[in-house]
Amino acid sequence: MASESLALFLAAFLAATLVPAQSELGLAVLATRSPDKAWLFLAVASLGNTLGSVVNWGLGQGLARFQDRRWFPFKPSQIAAARRRYARFGYWSLLLSWVPVVGDPLTLIAGVMKEPLWRFLLLVAFAKTARYVTVLWAASLF
Repeated sequence: MASESLALFLAAFLAATLVPAQSELGLAVLATRSPDKAWLFLAVASLGNTLGSVVNWGLGQGLARFQDRRWFPFKPSQIAAARRRYARFGYWSLLLSWVPVVGDPLTLIAGVMKEPLWRFLLLVAFAKTARYVTVLWAASLF
């Protein structure tokens, strides 16, 4: 059980970073095989996925100081546009951190925008856990 939990944690962690990975199927399979451990698997996946997002947030925090360098991957106009969008939608946009393709860059942008870690953690953990609860609910239908 420990190796399955570790594998799920790592899959969920990687899935939250900019590395292409997915964890929902693993969670569904484990919870279907061991329904009595579904809440444990939910906690493991949620923790791993949230911590992976914290890595993105931290990268964003660190990247911001290099934005005036020539090699920086984003132009000042792109950063200004991202700041305007983030200011418009604000920290509530982090509730979309669970969305594939959109969520991972969003957590990186939150770091660049200097979102406080406490609020980042609260919103991202809620969003990601809600997604995994939905996965468990869907898996229970089969």
